[in-house]
Amino acid sequence: MPKRSKKSTILSMATTLFAGKGFTNTSMAEVASMADIAGATIFYHFKTKEDLFVSVLESVKTGIVNEFSLYFQEEQFTSGLEMLLGAVAYHLHLATANREWFLLLRRHYTYELAAVNPVCRKYLEDIYTCLVDIFEKALNLGQQDDSINQDLSTRKTALIILAMVDGIIQLESNNLYNAGALYGEIIASCRRMVENKQ
Repeated sequence: MPKRSKKSTILSMATTLFAGKGFTNTSMAEVASMADIAGATIFYHFKTKEDLFVSVLESVKTGIVNEFSLYFQEEQFTSGLEMLLGAVAYHLHLATANREWFLLLRRHYTYELAAVNPVCRKYLEDIYTCLVDIFEKALNLGQQDDSINQDLSTRKTALIILAMVDGIIQLESNNLYNAGALYGEIIASCRRMVENKQ
């Protein structure tokens, strides 16, 4: 396995710390220490803690896009409905496998910064747009192959499905409920919501 660059190591450690402790309670010195680099080295790559946070968000966005891209390259679906259910299942899997990404998206500071930092806002919007687009693409395909109800607005339905799945992930992230225990019900609910019954 190739050795990671200092920058990617910093981003990885910063993701862990920002997700676990939040922005305010994470120091650049702590990130440098976890990345096993000299304190000054971190400022060579990132001028401020805010710059580092925005770069972490960009890295999360890239990770989510890449993971879904690989998933769709490896999977075959018999219909748009099956593609949608697969995407929902994979989203839930990703939230468990890359828990820190989704914890970071739950942090209040992420949205505070997005309100004043256009780059942060763009990455955040890109993450959610990517997920909505994935669901919408499956819904559109399902309307073409007649597995999805033709009367549905695919964009609005994709947003509702994302909100439902994201809510379950949030319960899991806050240690309030085991998302795995709801897996069957989530998939069944999505199917009932969109399936062409004719």
